[in-house]
Amino acid sequence: MPVFDFRNMPEEKKQSQCTYTAFWSNEQEASPEKPILVLSNNEREWKHHSCGVFANQNQRTAFEFEEEDGTVSADIWKVDVRFISLLKWLGENRIHVRLSGENREDGYAVYRIREIAFGGGTKLSAEDGFLQYMIERLFSSSAPAQEPEDEEQDETGDHMKLTSLQSITDFLTCAGRTLPDNIRLWARRNLAVARSHEVTAEERHHAQRALSIMMNVQWKNNYFESIDPVEARRILDEELYGMERVKQRIMETIIQINRTHTLPAYGILLAGPAGTGKSQIAYAVARILKLPWTTLDMSSIHDPEQLTGSSRIYANAKPGIIMEAFSMAGESNLVFIINELDKASSGKGNGNPADVLLTLLDNLGFTDNYIECMIPTVGVYPIATANDKEQISAPLMSRFAVIDIPDYTPEEKKIIFSEFVLPKVLKRISLCKEECIVTPEALDAVIEKYADTTGIRDLEQAAEHMVANALYQIEVEHRKRVVFDADMVRNLL
Repeated sequence: MPVFDFRNMPEEKKQSQCTYTAFWSNEQEASPEKPILVLSNNEREWKHHSCGVFANQNQRTAFEFEEEDGTVSADIWKVDVRFISLLKWLGENRIHVRLSGENREDGYAVYRIREIAFGGGTKLSAEDGFLQYMIERLFSSSAPAQEPEDEEQDETGDHMKLTSLQSITDFLTCAGRTLPDNIRLWARRNLAVARSHEVTAEERHHAQRALSIMMNVQWKNNYFESIDPVEARRILDEELYGMERVKQRIMETIIQINRTHTLPAYGILLAGPAGTGKSQIAYAVARILKLPWTTLDMSSIHDPEQLTGSSRIYANAKPGIIMEAFSMAGESNLVFIINELDKASSGKGNGNPADVLLTLLDNLGFTDNYIECMIPTVGVYPIATANDKEQISAPLMSRFAVIDIPDYTPEEKKIIFSEFVLPKVLKRISLCKEECIVTPEALDAVIEKYADTTGIRDLEQAAEHMVANALYQIEVEHRKRVVFDADMVRNLL
């Protein structure tokens, strides 16, 4: 792993030189073995919990311990590169903190930094949970690909439902190069607008609102941890009966992710008759990927501006559905479940919503009209559903790997009704299976009733009707149990 040694600096910069070596890490939590930073313990060993302040790093890279015999300074020897800007901010603002660490041969390994409430710090954000939020965000970010340039650089970062300009400014300062370059530069420009008195109050409001939205999203890289294939298969079996070919296709996608540690180049299009469980499959995949998910219902989106947002030139301007999805998820890696993709070509506004989807699906970046910044989409995985794939335009189809979802056979519907649908309804209504019995002849009557319909939604409604009727007979007519035969089913349904 490459390191950047700040100690190899000209002698004339002795007073401002850093004493530490930066190391690159993508650990998501700290421990004595994997610390945030390491302090000198040559002169004395430090307590497990020690209080003090970081020295202003423009003058000296050290931590000033508040000991019984006075203030004792210790040089910083090593720092996780993600935390350099944060330590500098703590030092410049003299924020009182408590360190938790362990003495080792190579120094005092600090694995936790906590703020001391009302400890003399001048920054309000240091006393309202900002520090802990900032540390959590830095741990969940990736180490910057570039080396820090120098001690004079003006870095920026993110925000914890940041609404005030001060907290946004502090976040940008501490996050530094853990943010994508284009978002960091965009944030600087918008922060300048939000502070400016040369623009209208409305422009300042929009800039601050856009900053708050963008800084609350954790902008992650496209590296994905391996997924347990056994657990993935268990989830599929739990959610779906049969459909072995569909499950096989999904498992192939999981194995591909495990090999490459990146999402596939193409999303999944689940095409098949209504009621066959397409949405259920999509939610199961999102659960397997352990990613937040959001839905886009294309049947209710008729204007592309609903997806792309409106320009800030309007007083009532706001972000689009896609940007709001990132904001709600709180991170840039998420699953977009696009329902009824075959309805995406029926735009009624000033454009076609399908054209907007193309920019999202290409993973080259998406631009929201309100935010005015290209949003990285390498961590977006689209899963679309459609009843009639023939209605989908060729450009959209080319962005997906198509999985055809077949309708269930009568025998499969019998098993689904008796082993999945009926027990689920009984449990929800708090009836025992001995209180509501469906004979084989009754089951045949249910399947025969809906032989001409696709999917299992009608079967679910039939189960609801039958169980509700059984409950009525038990509660009102004081029966101990209800046994449905074929004639009862035909009369009831």
